[in-house]
Amino acid sequence: MAIKTYKPTTPSRRGMTGHSYEELTKSKPAKALLEPITQKAGRNFRGKMTVRHRGGGHKRRYRVIDFRRDKFGVPARVEAIHYDPNRTAHIALVVYADGERRYILAPAGLAVDSTIMSGADADVRVGNALPLANIPVGTTIHNIELYPGRGGQLARSAGSSARLMAKEGKYAHIRLPSSEVRLIRLECLATIGQVSNIDHGQVKLGKAGRKRWLGRRPHTRGSAMTPRDHPHGGGEGKAPIGMPSPKSPWGKPTLGKKTVGRKPSDKYIVRRRRKKR
Repeated sequence: MAIKTYKPTTPSRRGMTGHSYEELTKSKPAKALLEPITQKAGRNFRGKMTVRHRGGGHKRRYRVIDFRRDKFGVPARVEAIHYDPNRTAHIALVVYADGERRYILAPAGLAVDSTIMSGADADVRVGNALPLANIPVGTTIHNIELYPGRGGQLARSAGSSARLMAKEGKYAHIRLPSSEVRLIRLECLATIGQVSNIDHGQVKLGKAGRKRWLGRRPHTRGSAMTPRDHPHGGGEGKAPIGMPSPKSPWGKPTLGKKTVGRKPSDKYIVRRRRKKR
C-alpha cells in the first residue's frame, strides 16, 4: 500500500505521512464479527496502574479474527478487505461456500473475489492455510501455529513473514522475522504469503496528538525528573545518566538488559536471533 504525504500547511504537517488505504474496500465491518472492548488505560483488575503511558484514544470495537483457519476443505471467497484498528495488518472478510463469514489476516496480494481454502489438500497459494508438512521448503508463510489446533501465533503483524527452511523428522525449521530459527511441529498450520500493509513502518505520525488517538499518553524522560522520582534525575543542566547501567524508575536494569531467562521451549531454538549493533 502506498504512503501519502501532506502539504506542510502547519509545522506538524511538515514531514507527516499516512496510508493511502487504496487496498481497502469502502464498506462497514460485519456486525456479527464485532465485540465491545472496555478501556483498561494500563490498569489491572484492581485498578492499579501496571503499564505507564496508556489511556485515552479513539473508541474501538474488536474484530473477531479466525487465527485457527480450521474450516478444512471448504472454499471461501474474499468479500472485502477492511481496516482493523486493533492491529497493524489489514483483515479480509471471507464468505465460505456454506454461507459463514469470518475475518482472517489479509496477506499481501489477496484481492476481493479471490478464493482461499484451508487444509492439507489446499493449493500452495497466497491466503491458503496448510500444515507445514504440505508446504514446500523455501515458501514464505505467516500466522504460524506453535501448537497444533491452538491458532496462529507467529508472524502476524503488518509486513511480517517467516520462511520454511527445512524439514527434519517431526519438525520444520522456520526462520522467523527476528532471524531466529525455531523448530515447529509439521502438523501445525501456516498461511501462505506475507502479511499485508507492508509499508506500515514507513509512516511518520508527525504530531503528538496523533499518538494520543492511538491511546498513547506522554512519556517523560527520566533525566528530566528529580533524583527522588527517577535514578537518572537530578544534576545541573543536561546531565548524563551517571551510573554504570541505565535503570528503570524502580532501579531495575533497562535499555538493552535481557529480562527473559531460560525457558523450557528454548530447546526448540536452532539459531538465536542476531544481536542489534
